[in-house]
Amino acid sequence: MVRLRRLRCVLFSLGLGVAGMASQALAVDQAMIDAAKQEGRLVWYSTLIIDQAVRPMATAFQEKYGIEVAYSRAPGSDVALKAINEARAGRVDGDVFDSTTAMIPLLEAGLVESYVPEAAAAYPDDLKDPEGHWATTHLYFLTTSYNTEMIPPDEVPKTYDDLLDPKWRGAMAWTNDLTPSGPPGFIYNMLTVKGEEKGMEYLRQLAEQRPATIAASQRVVLDRVISGEYPLGLMTFNHHDEISKAKGAPVDWIKMEPLVATTSAIGILKNAPHPNAAKLFVEFVLSEEGQKVLAEAFYLPAHPNVPAKVPELKPEGGDFTVTSVSPATHAEGLNKWISIYNDLFR
Repeated sequence: MVRLRRLRCVLFSLGLGVAGMASQALAVDQAMIDAAKQEGRLVWYSTLIIDQAVRPMATAFQEKYGIEVAYSRAPGSDVALKAINEARAGRVDGDVFDSTTAMIPLLEAGLVESYVPEAAAAYPDDLKDPEGHWATTHLYFLTTSYNTEMIPPDEVPKTYDDLLDPKWRGAMAWTNDLTPSGPPGFIYNMLTVKGEEKGMEYLRQLAEQRPATIAASQRVVLDRVISGEYPLGLMTFNHHDEISKAKGAPVDWIKMEPLVATTSAIGILKNAPHPNAAKLFVEFVLSEEGQKVLAEAFYLPAHPNVPAKVPELKPEGGDFTVTSVSPATHAEGLNKWISIYNDLFR
């Protein structure tokens, strides 16, 4: 499909070329606002944490426009499956979705509407689709976390090779999420950094360390580290560490370079029952006002004018390098990375 080929041609370079790209978004058309208010509501399928981001964003939008936002949270694979099943049944309930992983299957199924948001004018080209099928809402950076009460500062592993020390055998955990935000992303990072041959040798050695696989999200893995069940958590989101540290949890993230960088994008579902409300909501989420809601929730906003609440969580503020998993790389390599994971770690 043309839209998917174009998506695969976009190669992200996160943390680079963002400064200076901002431009002032045009005011949202009043006719769209009136039509959206006439529709009165919208349904948002989200992968974000409800209390942390979804509810604050929905509340801010409702207060601004008086339009109800119904929402549900699920992993990206479930969001895609739900939207596909609704389309097959001829009864589309959802209007808007966000995800790191659902975009490609929904594009392949022809279930993403084309709409070029005015707010997206402020974003660099590598963070939006020129045909308007998606735009980046926020960035993710995945690394290794550790329990600060269990590991003294002078013993904290600093590099990926440090994880091969025998003392970490059985002391690490990661999610069973087979996406670029889980073990497959780690595998891609090692193959990219070390090359195919040395990368595979490294992964075989890491498998001998027997990292525990937790059948839950990256957030749950971090919680297991905080509770002391495991001293180290692989492929955890660095902003989750900051959220927990702010609440007094004994945890911190390691600048283990390069970190893995992924993104989350927002799109409108084909045949959305509330198309104008959906467009207005996308405009709001991508606007500086909406991006500040994400920033306040410790997410890492994609808008060039909106800084992260903790600037050190992004490459330009934290002075760290990343390996970016673009939609193109994701689509082309995921099956290979999963195969390596199944061969070595299961």
